[in-house]
Amino acid sequence: MALERLAEPGRQRPKATGGAAPRLYQQVFEIIAGQVSQGLLAPGTRVNESSVAEQFGISRAPARQALVELERRGFLEKSPGRGYAVPVSAPDKAAAPAPPAEAAEELRLTQLSSWEKIYGEVESEIAARCSFAGWRVNETELARFYDVSRTVARDVVGRLQQRGIVRKDDRSRWIAPAMTPDHVGELYELRWLLEPVALEKAAPHVPPALLAAMRADLETAVANAGELTGPDLDRLEEDLHVTLLGHCRNRTLMQAISLPQALLVTHRFLYQWMPRLFGTEPFLAEHIEVVGRLQAGRIEEAAQLLKRHLQVSRERAIDRITMVTRQVHPHDLPYLEKLD
Repeated sequence: MALERLAEPGRQRPKATGGAAPRLYQQVFEIIAGQVSQGLLAPGTRVNESSVAEQFGISRAPARQALVELERRGFLEKSPGRGYAVPVSAPDKAAAPAPPAEAAEELRLTQLSSWEKIYGEVESEIAARCSFAGWRVNETELARFYDVSRTVARDVVGRLQQRGIVRKDDRSRWIAPAMTPDHVGELYELRWLLEPVALEKAAPHVPPALLAAMRADLETAVANAGELTGPDLDRLEEDLHVTLLGHCRNRTLMQAISLPQALLVTHRFLYQWMPRLFGTEPFLAEHIEVVGRLQAGRIEEAAQLLKRHLQVSRERAIDRITMVTRQVHPHDLPYLEKLD
């Protein structure tokens, strides 16, 4: 399949020294894919969201995302009943990550703090709803909803604040501001002021192999635009705006950049519901131009292209939010109260 290069399980990229750790669903994906490819899960074995969530001690959202990815890459198939089953013919062992030893697997999971087990789901739920309105986040109801302590709920909200998804209002209440056109415009303006500077500082530290891998993935995506899914677009966005910029060694600058990157979380939701707003996502060609200049050592030009990319992306983001909010109606959550 032409898209295998985009999501090849065994493919390893150079790691960014300042980059983000693998997402929770990616960790679960790697473990289950390894178990399937090595025959530790026999053909016909059934799995579902509940069993995966319980086994790994996580919420259902990352469990669901891991299962969708496992099916997409051929490690699982839809079961005639509910859930998934291990297929008779799974991907070759060479194409899958080696399963961690039991001790290593246990270590990876126990390293997850209580707040990490629910954070991904909370972030996604709040970011999705910010496309529709602004919200007040109630820590007490959040703790009750997930059956966790107030301390855990507070840790989750603190991380949301670091990501720029929530902030305190003048009454010291936690609010998640609506992604109105004005707010989106302000966040994008902050991004095009900060990210090009971070790119120039990161460029000398980016391994050439990482740039080559990014370029290959982007070109493959352009050639197979009709097959791209929301998660594909999300990964490609993060390659440039998170992984590559993660090589910037100015921690204060990177902390400032984390605030407007709340937009990336919102885009994850938007790509999930409406990846086909454009025939071929315009950002793919724009990312290729940035990466190409970096490969040629033309760092200032790359920074200017990144700035231009973010400036034109503002209107595309506003259009996407407008279209999605006309078609999608998320259910209510007890820990979110709509702001007037």
